[in-house]
Amino acid sequence: MVVSVSTILQINISRGGLPKRSITEADVTTLGITGDVQAHPQFHGGPSKALLIITSEGIDELIAQGYSLYYGAMGENLTTRGLDRRTLRPGQRYRAGSVIFELTTMRIPCDALDPYGPGIRKAVYDAQVKAGDPSSPRWALSGFYASVLVPGSIRSGDAIQFLEALA
Repeated sequence: MVVSVSTILQINISRGGLPKRSITEADVTTLGITGDVQAHPQFHGGPSKALLIITSEGIDELIAQGYSLYYGAMGENLTTRGLDRRTLRPGQRYRAGSVIFELTTMRIPCDALDPYGPGIRKAVYDAQVKAGDPSSPRWALSGFYASVLVPGSIRSGDAIQFLEALA
């Protein structure tokens, strides 16, 4: 039997806005990654949106559709490998490094993504996603926000372990 391992492919931060640049390790607090700044804190960040998580597989899908993306371009803090975006749900808890985080809400894409290609916002988010319907082919392409339940440290390459799903 082959067991799929999910990992942190890349950790990303910025001084505000997009894109974010890669770092190899980070300290994570209940407000996010130390050194990461949100350009519009009224929309991003805070305890319920401390981290933005996007799968590398989802980014690769968008690149294959012709969007000029790369890891960190969409503003994600964690670019993952091996997580199936179609199975991500609010209330799921994960451990990476010494950090425990809980998925809270889908990210609603804004015009900051527009430079990566016309129509990218519609490519990652639709009415089904807005309604919370995971059967949408766009489910979680825009990323999931997460709250940090247990602060700590993470490194690129750390395994991501599913802990539990809250009802």
